[in-house]
Amino acid sequence: MDIAIADLAFLFCVFCAGVMGFAIQRGATCTVAAVDEFLAKGTLRRLASLIEASGWVAGGLLVAQWLHVLPKMPSGYALDAWTLVGGALLGVGALVNGACVFGAIARFGSGEWAYAATPAGFYLGCLSVVTVFGSRSPTPLPDGSPVLRAPAALAVLFVLFALWRLSSPFWRSARGAQKQTWAIGLREALAMRIWSPHAATTVIGITFFFTVVLLGAWAYTDLLADLARGLPKNVVARCVMALALLAGAVWGGWTAGRFRSASMTARKVLTCAIGGALMGWGTLLIPGSNDGLILIGMPLLWTYAWVAFLCMCLAIAAGKLAIRRAAPAANHPTEARRAPGIRLE
Repeated sequence: MDIAIADLAFLFCVFCAGVMGFAIQRGATCTVAAVDEFLAKGTLRRLASLIEASGWVAGGLLVAQWLHVLPKMPSGYALDAWTLVGGALLGVGALVNGACVFGAIARFGSGEWAYAATPAGFYLGCLSVVTVFGSRSPTPLPDGSPVLRAPAALAVLFVLFALWRLSSPFWRSARGAQKQTWAIGLREALAMRIWSPHAATTVIGITFFFTVVLLGAWAYTDLLADLARGLPKNVVARCVMALALLAGAVWGGWTAGRFRSASMTARKVLTCAIGGALMGWGTLLIPGSNDGLILIGMPLLWTYAWVAFLCMCLAIAAGKLAIRRAAPAANHPTEARRAPGIRLE
């Protein structure tokens, strides 16, 4: 009976991983896109949505702790100079790659096959980090997460908030001119080609919470890092979860009509591999990749995770601004007219 329950729990986790991949693709969830939105439009909608995903996980962990079903959580680490370097490398790697580890899943789900080189590069980066940077021994924090020491009343408040937040879209639609059932509202949401960042990251946060409680840490970046360090654990189960994540992303792209099989040019494959390697370096220096930071470290209120994510965002922003300034004057007609010796046809 226990085996049957464990099998059902694992199948549910696989389903959640598929839904998570679907949401990542439909919402085009990516830290690079979030920073680019801020630079281009001055809005923090995507960045706020990523942080909101952390909030959903944090609330879920509170409830699991309250119900005494929370498994052992990863320990936090002390903030040091390597945290800053690792965060910056995550940002530079994501910029070179054209997407963070979330965004690479979304791109792959849209048929951009070159992004298959991102996890390969990530693995090579994890393999070579000691050679490049020397041995890194992060200092675990002696105390547990402040989130898990919070009073039970906060868990109750989160449950009430979650019920209100998840049901409010359906109540709004029911009050509209066309009466809709929950099933119709859900079907219409799944049929949308592009989800709002808020909707996508809410689904990501909720599905990830269930998987981490039932299965433990399984992110494909953690799996690649563990394999590179010779620390395989639950490899088969985690590989199945990673495949489900990819399958969900591809299904999201296909059903939305956004799936366009793109040719794999040598240049794009190389940039994805290099970007992945840089992100692999950053992951082991922090330690933690941006998916782990957003969905584990930041929900647990580890200072190093928030600082590393901030460094990642700043590195992406600095890189994008530098690229814009270095762009040829020919791309800016106004500036080109002012430049001597340049003639516009």
